[in-house]
Amino acid sequence: MEKQEQYAWAGQMLKAAGLYNVLWGAWVVLFPLSFFEWASLPLPNYPMIWQSVGMIVGVYGLGYFIASYDPQRHWPIILVGFLGKVFGPVGAVYYMISGLFPLEFAWINLTNDLIWIIPFGLVLYKIWRNEMLRGEMIPTLLVQEALNDTKLKDGKSIAERSEQVPVLLVFLRHFGCSFCKEALQKLEENKEERIGKRLILVHMSTEDKAMAYFRKYDLGSFEQISDPDQVLYRSFELGRAKFNQVFGLAEWQRGIYAAFNGHFPGLPEGDGFRMPGAFLIDKGKVVSSWKAKRASEPMQLDQLMNCELSS
Repeated sequence: MEKQEQYAWAGQMLKAAGLYNVLWGAWVVLFPLSFFEWASLPLPNYPMIWQSVGMIVGVYGLGYFIASYDPQRHWPIILVGFLGKVFGPVGAVYYMISGLFPLEFAWINLTNDLIWIIPFGLVLYKIWRNEMLRGEMIPTLLVQEALNDTKLKDGKSIAERSEQVPVLLVFLRHFGCSFCKEALQKLEENKEERIGKRLILVHMSTEDKAMAYFRKYDLGSFEQISDPDQVLYRSFELGRAKFNQVFGLAEWQRGIYAAFNGHFPGLPEGDGFRMPGAFLIDKGKVVSSWKAKRASEPMQLDQLMNCELSS
């Protein structure tokens, strides 16, 4: 109830945007020549292309209706809509200045895009602020407390397990992240080098959903810890990223590279701003660590493993 009240205005705005999109899309699909006749523009040779634009806008409207019931959960829909409302007018202005686009189309940019940019931007900012504050309000543990208190499936703590064999404790980003999938592939490719070391994977999803990912990368036999409240993440000082650490130029560049290698992004399965890290635990102590400074930073396995362990 608190979340619904918090986003009440955002939900109403998204419903209004959805209704507008559906009506505008229906108008263009059913009467594809009416705008050109009203603006005294030459009729298009292929009105079905214009009708396709109406169909796409109408489908976006359905997405806004869905997002209106839980904006925080469906923020990717809102983000995609916001980007369209920013880049659409940019492209239109470019072609208007070039003389390739009639000025009359500015009316469409005004009603379809420009009047919605600020409301969509405010919703995204509120979601981002709430996400930044949400996880940090939950009490956390000191590193040593976390190692002693976190139990594995056999009833032993991480610290107790590390008395038997060095533990490689890997904290993953959310499963919808291309860089998380890259990290899982890297672990799969190097798992034979983990002889004598026990890999434990920490994630923010449910165990069932996580296992589907781990089996895909042949890591299903390793221990996993579900940490949706990110208590362990914060215990090991894996903070929440700033906006440019997740959406910076380096992330876009490496994200495209990851997609070309088959690591396509998906819907977030956890906190999209929580940073990853990895720690080598031996005899109950952290002997080596890696904490990502950017979402796109590759896991430094060599840095982790090239250290002297207790005898």
